[in-house]
Amino acid sequence: MINLAGKTAVIFGLANKRSIAWGIAQKLHEAGATLAICYQNERMKLEAEDLIAELPGASGFQCDLSSDQEIESLFATLKQKFGKLEILIHAVAFAPAAELHGDFLDTSREGFRIALDVSVYSLIAVAHAAAPLMTEGGSMITLSFYAAEKVVPHYNVMAVAKSALESSVRYLAWNLGPRKIRVNAISAGPIKTLAARGVGSLGEMLKSHADRAPLGRNVDQLEVGGAALFLASDLSSAITGEILYVDCGYNIMGF
Repeated sequence: MINLAGKTAVIFGLANKRSIAWGIAQKLHEAGATLAICYQNERMKLEAEDLIAELPGASGFQCDLSSDQEIESLFATLKQKFGKLEILIHAVAFAPAAELHGDFLDTSREGFRIALDVSVYSLIAVAHAAAPLMTEGGSMITLSFYAAEKVVPHYNVMAVAKSALESSVRYLAWNLGPRKIRVNAISAGPIKTLAARGVGSLGEMLKSHADRAPLGRNVDQLEVGGAALFLASDLSSAITGEILYVDCGYNIMGF
Protein backbone atom coordinates (compact mmCIF):
# COMPACT_ATOMS: atom_id res chain seq x y z
CA MET A 1 0.00 0.00 0.00
CA ILE A 2 1.29 3.47 -0.92
CA ASN A 3 1.85 5.70 2.10
CA LEU A 4 1.82 9.49 1.62
CA ALA A 5 1.65 10.36 5.31
CA GLY A 6 3.60 13.53 6.00
CA LYS A 7 3.21 14.79 2.42
CA THR A 8 1.05 17.73 1.38
CA ALA A 9 -0.83 17.91 -1.92
CA VAL A 10 -2.53 20.91 -3.49
CA ILE A 11 -5.33 19.91 -5.88
CA PHE A 12 -6.86 22.25 -8.45
CA GLY A 13 -10.10 21.61 -10.33
CA LEU A 14 -12.71 20.39 -7.86
CA ALA A 15 -16.20 21.24 -9.15
CA ASN A 16 -18.45 18.39 -7.98
CA LYS A 17 -18.46 14.69 -7.19
CA ARG A 18 -17.98 13.83 -10.88
CA SER A 19 -14.70 15.79 -11.08
CA ILE A 20 -11.54 13.84 -11.81
CA ALA A 21 -10.00 16.04 -9.11
CA TRP A 22 -12.41 14.45 -6.63
CA GLY A 23 -11.35 10.93 -7.58
CA ILE A 24 -7.70 11.91 -7.16
CA ALA A 25 -8.40 13.63 -3.84
CA GLN A 26 -10.05 10.49 -2.47
CA LYS A 27 -7.10 8.29 -3.42
CA LEU A 28 -4.47 10.67 -2.02
CA HIS A 29 -6.48 11.02 1.18
CA GLU A 30 -6.70 7.23 1.58
CA ALA A 31 -2.90 7.14 1.31
CA GLY A 32 -2.54 9.63 4.16
CA ALA A 33 -1.66 12.83 2.31
CA THR A 34 -2.59 16.21 3.76
CA LEU A 35 -4.83 17.89 1.18
CA ALA A 36 -5.34 21.51 0.12
CA ILE A 37 -8.25 21.32 -2.33
CA CYS A 38 -9.03 24.31 -4.55
CA TYR A 39 -12.22 25.36 -6.31
CA GLN A 40 -12.64 28.21 -8.76
CA ASN A 41 -15.17 30.67 -7.34
CA GLU A 42 -18.04 31.42 -4.97
CA ARG A 43 -20.52 29.64 -7.25
CA MET A 44 -18.66 26.35 -6.77
CA LYS A 45 -17.83 26.91 -3.11
CA LEU A 46 -20.85 25.27 -1.45
CA GLU A 47 -20.70 21.94 -3.29
CA ALA A 48 -16.90 21.83 -3.12
CA GLU A 49 -16.82 22.45 0.62
CA ASP A 50 -19.45 19.75 1.22
CA LEU A 51 -17.17 17.26 -0.57
CA ILE A 52 -14.01 18.47 1.17
CA ALA A 53 -15.74 17.94 4.52
CA GLU A 54 -15.96 14.22 3.65
CA LEU A 55 -12.14 14.01 3.82
CA PRO A 56 -11.10 14.62 7.46
CA GLY A 57 -8.12 16.95 7.69
CA ALA A 58 -8.50 18.35 4.15
CA SER A 59 -8.67 22.13 3.71
CA GLY A 60 -10.55 24.08 1.03
CA PHE A 61 -9.33 27.19 -0.79
CA GLN A 62 -10.80 29.41 -3.49
CA CYS A 63 -8.53 30.24 -6.42
CA ASP A 64 -9.32 31.30 -9.98
CA LEU A 65 -6.31 30.17 -12.03
CA SER A 66 -6.93 32.87 -14.63
CA SER A 67 -5.79 35.43 -12.01
CA ASP A 68 -2.08 35.76 -11.20
CA GLN A 69 -3.02 37.71 -8.08
CA GLU A 70 -5.20 34.88 -6.75
CA ILE A 71 -2.47 32.31 -7.47
CA GLU A 72 0.11 34.43 -5.66
CA SER A 73 -2.20 34.89 -2.68
CA LEU A 74 -3.06 31.19 -2.51
CA PHE A 75 0.55 30.01 -2.49
CA ALA A 76 1.47 32.58 0.15
CA THR A 77 -1.32 31.09 2.27
CA LEU A 78 -0.17 27.52 1.56
CA LYS A 79 3.40 28.40 2.52
CA GLN A 80 2.22 29.90 5.80
CA LYS A 81 -0.10 26.97 6.60
CA PHE A 82 1.94 23.98 5.42
CA GLY A 83 5.50 25.24 4.98
CA LYS A 84 6.23 23.04 1.98
CA LEU A 85 4.51 20.97 -0.70
CA GLU A 86 5.29 17.61 -2.26
CA ILE A 87 2.40 17.09 -4.71
CA LEU A 88 0.51 19.30 -7.15
CA ILE A 89 -2.55 18.14 -9.10
CA HIS A 90 -3.72 20.31 -12.02
CA ALA A 91 -7.15 19.11 -13.20
CA VAL A 92 -8.29 22.32 -14.86
CA ALA A 93 -9.53 22.82 -18.42
CA PHE A 94 -12.06 25.13 -20.06
CA ALA A 95 -13.17 26.44 -23.42
CA PRO A 96 -16.32 28.45 -24.19
CA ALA A 97 -19.19 26.08 -25.00
CA ALA A 98 -19.63 27.56 -28.48
CA GLU A 99 -16.11 26.41 -29.39
CA LEU A 100 -16.96 22.75 -28.66
CA HIS A 101 -19.71 22.45 -31.25
CA GLY A 102 -19.54 22.84 -35.00
CA ASP A 103 -16.31 23.08 -36.97
CA PHE A 104 -12.80 23.73 -35.66
CA LEU A 105 -12.45 26.03 -38.68
CA ASP A 106 -14.83 28.44 -36.95
CA THR A 107 -12.75 28.78 -33.76
CA SER A 108 -12.81 32.39 -32.57
CA ARG A 109 -9.70 34.29 -31.56
CA GLU A 110 -11.13 34.90 -28.07
CA GLY A 111 -12.21 31.28 -27.65
CA PHE A 112 -8.71 30.13 -28.59
CA ARG A 113 -7.15 32.56 -26.12
CA ILE A 114 -9.40 31.47 -23.26
CA ALA A 115 -8.89 27.75 -23.90
CA LEU A 116 -5.10 28.03 -23.98
CA ASP A 117 -4.94 30.41 -21.01
CA VAL A 118 -7.15 28.42 -18.66
CA SER A 119 -6.18 24.92 -19.79
CA VAL A 120 -2.44 25.34 -20.41
CA TYR A 121 -0.94 28.52 -19.04
CA SER A 122 -2.56 27.80 -15.68
CA LEU A 123 -0.30 24.74 -15.32
CA ILE A 124 2.78 26.85 -15.99
CA ALA A 125 1.58 29.48 -13.52
CA VAL A 126 0.92 27.07 -10.65
CA ALA A 127 4.12 25.13 -11.36
CA HIS A 128 6.07 28.40 -11.10
CA ALA A 129 4.35 29.24 -7.81
CA ALA A 130 4.63 25.73 -6.32
CA ALA A 131 8.26 24.98 -7.20
CA PRO A 132 9.78 27.14 -4.42
CA LEU A 133 7.64 25.24 -1.88
CA MET A 134 8.84 21.85 -3.14
CA THR A 135 12.09 22.18 -1.26
CA GLU A 136 12.68 18.42 -1.13
CA GLY A 137 11.45 17.63 -4.62
CA GLY A 138 7.96 16.61 -5.60
CA SER A 139 5.48 15.51 -8.22
CA MET A 140 3.27 17.64 -10.47
CA ILE A 141 0.46 15.94 -12.38
CA THR A 142 -1.95 17.32 -14.98
CA LEU A 143 -4.81 15.80 -17.03
CA SER A 144 -4.76 15.35 -20.78
CA PHE A 145 -6.87 13.52 -23.37
CA TYR A 146 -6.25 11.46 -26.53
CA ALA A 147 -7.48 14.37 -28.68
CA ALA A 148 -4.05 15.91 -28.09
CA GLU A 149 -2.73 13.64 -30.83
CA LYS A 150 -5.68 12.37 -32.87
CA VAL A 151 -8.81 14.07 -34.21
CA VAL A 152 -11.81 13.74 -31.90
CA PRO A 153 -14.85 15.37 -33.54
CA HIS A 154 -16.18 18.42 -31.64
CA TYR A 155 -13.23 18.53 -29.21
CA ASN A 156 -11.94 21.33 -31.44
CA VAL A 157 -9.84 23.99 -29.68
CA MET A 158 -9.60 21.88 -26.51
CA ALA A 159 -7.61 19.36 -28.55
CA VAL A 160 -5.10 22.06 -29.43
CA ALA A 161 -4.98 23.04 -25.76
CA LYS A 162 -4.27 19.45 -24.71
CA SER A 163 -1.47 19.22 -27.29
CA ALA A 164 0.06 22.37 -25.86
CA LEU A 165 -0.43 21.01 -22.35
CA GLU A 166 1.49 17.82 -23.15
CA SER A 167 4.34 19.85 -24.66
CA SER A 168 4.33 22.04 -21.55
CA VAL A 169 4.67 18.93 -19.38
CA ARG A 170 7.88 18.02 -21.19
CA TYR A 171 9.38 21.50 -20.91
CA LEU A 172 8.44 21.81 -17.24
CA ALA A 173 9.94 18.36 -16.56
CA TRP A 174 13.18 19.52 -18.16
CA ASN A 175 13.24 22.81 -16.21
CA LEU A 176 12.29 21.30 -12.85
CA GLY A 177 14.26 18.06 -13.01
CA PRO A 178 17.36 19.60 -11.33
CA ARG A 179 15.12 20.43 -8.35
CA LYS A 180 13.98 16.78 -8.13
CA ILE A 181 10.48 17.79 -9.20
CA ARG A 182 8.79 15.42 -11.61
CA VAL A 183 6.07 16.56 -14.05
CA ASN A 184 3.72 14.11 -15.77
CA ALA A 185 0.29 13.96 -17.36
CA ILE A 186 -2.47 11.38 -17.22
CA SER A 187 -4.36 10.97 -20.47
CA ALA A 188 -7.70 9.70 -19.20
CA GLY A 189 -10.48 8.23 -21.25
CA PRO A 190 -13.71 10.25 -21.51
CA ILE A 191 -15.56 10.71 -18.22
CA LYS A 192 -18.89 12.49 -17.76
CA THR A 193 -17.49 15.44 -15.82
CA LEU A 194 -18.91 18.97 -15.69
CA ALA A 195 -16.33 20.13 -18.25
CA ALA A 196 -16.83 17.13 -20.55
CA ARG A 197 -20.59 17.69 -20.75
CA GLY A 198 -19.88 20.80 -22.79
CA VAL A 199 -18.31 18.75 -25.59
CA GLY A 200 -20.64 17.97 -28.48
CA SER A 201 -21.47 14.24 -28.94
CA LEU A 202 -20.08 13.22 -25.53
CA GLY A 203 -22.49 10.27 -25.41
CA GLU A 204 -21.25 9.04 -28.78
CA MET A 205 -17.65 9.44 -27.59
CA LEU A 206 -18.31 7.37 -24.44
CA LYS A 207 -19.98 4.61 -26.46
CA SER A 208 -17.20 4.53 -29.04
CA HIS A 209 -14.52 4.23 -26.36
CA ALA A 210 -16.35 1.46 -24.55
CA ASP A 211 -16.94 -0.45 -27.81
CA ARG A 212 -13.33 -0.22 -29.04
CA ALA A 213 -11.21 -0.27 -25.89
CA PRO A 214 -9.55 -3.65 -25.20
CA LEU A 215 -11.15 -3.73 -21.73
CA GLY A 216 -14.57 -3.08 -23.28
CA ARG A 217 -15.60 -0.24 -20.97
CA ASN A 218 -14.93 3.34 -19.92
CA VAL A 219 -12.66 4.48 -17.11
CA ASP A 220 -13.91 6.11 -13.90
CA GLN A 221 -12.58 8.88 -11.66
CA LEU A 222 -11.18 6.57 -9.00
CA GLU A 223 -9.12 4.66 -11.58
CA VAL A 224 -7.58 7.96 -12.69
CA GLY A 225 -7.08 8.69 -9.00
CA GLY A 226 -5.15 5.44 -8.60
CA ALA A 227 -2.82 6.38 -11.45
CA ALA A 228 -2.29 9.81 -9.90
CA LEU A 229 -1.49 8.16 -6.57
CA PHE A 230 1.24 6.13 -8.28
CA LEU A 231 2.70 9.21 -9.99
CA ALA A 232 2.57 11.15 -6.71
CA SER A 233 4.45 8.42 -4.86
CA ASP A 234 8.12 7.41 -4.74
CA LEU A 235 7.23 4.34 -6.83
CA SER A 236 7.42 6.64 -9.87
CA SER A 237 10.66 8.32 -8.78
CA ALA A 238 12.33 7.91 -12.20
CA ILE A 239 9.31 8.94 -14.30
CA THR A 240 9.00 12.50 -15.59
CA GLY A 241 7.84 14.24 -18.75
CA GLU A 242 5.56 11.30 -19.58
CA ILE A 243 1.94 10.89 -20.66
CA LEU A 244 0.34 7.94 -18.84
CA TYR A 245 -2.76 6.58 -20.58
CA VAL A 246 -5.61 5.56 -18.29
CA ASP A 247 -8.24 4.78 -20.92
CA CYS A 248 -8.88 1.02 -20.78
CA GLY A 249 -6.44 0.67 -23.70
CA TYR A 250 -8.38 2.72 -26.24
CA ASN A 251 -5.26 4.59 -27.43
CA ILE A 252 -3.56 1.42 -28.73
CA MET A 253 -6.29 0.63 -31.25
CA GLY A 254 -6.09 1.37 -34.98
CA PHE A 255 -9.88 1.29 -35.33
